[in-house]
Amino acid sequence: MTEQIKQELIEYGKLAGSKGYTPGISGNISSRYGSSFVITASGSANGYLEDKDFSLVDVNGHHIDGNLKPSSERFLHLDFYKKRPDINCVFHMHSPYLTAFAASGKALEEAISPEIVYCFGKIPLAEYALPGSEELVNKTSIYFSDYDVVLLENHGVIVGGSSVRDTYLKLELAEEYAKTLLFAKLLGGAKILPEEEVKKIYSLK
Repeated sequence: MTEQIKQELIEYGKLAGSKGYTPGISGNISSRYGSSFVITASGSANGYLEDKDFSLVDVNGHHIDGNLKPSSERFLHLDFYKKRPDINCVFHMHSPYLTAFAASGKALEEAISPEIVYCFGKIPLAEYALPGSEELVNKTSIYFSDYDVVLLENHGVIVGGSSVRDTYLKLELAEEYAKTLLFAKLLGGAKILPEEEVKKIYSLK
């Protein structure tokens, strides 16, 4: 396994941990490596990763390198990579604000700022399924072709990006979206951008 990929995952895993996005041993992160991908091992803590905490997995989800068992949710990562050639890194996290919406069974669909509309459009909610199960892959992967960020009902969030840094920044912005929307609801509800403004923002892409 390439040391550069592991060190970058360690760096951003620790950054996510310092922000409270990945408490304890929750979540998993991965990065594409040729036709395979590097993923955190089962039971590893993203905020406290070391060199030994990674496994190399092939295009069928088989463990091909590393001393530890790969995350049971590697097939969720694998399907993201298969459906999206532009995705080179995947984070699955249990960040508090995004997970609060996931636990409430609510997608993030409100157009509350130009940046949110431009970056996400909306963040859909995949129906609950047992973590690590084929059912979870099936219920979540239907969104991968159109969305970089998907909430997992009663579970957490999965984010895909072009690089480790890009994936982390999408996670950070998505978490801020959820936080801002929750606070706006406490103040009586968010003011939603008019549809014509949303169309103007989309036209900037």
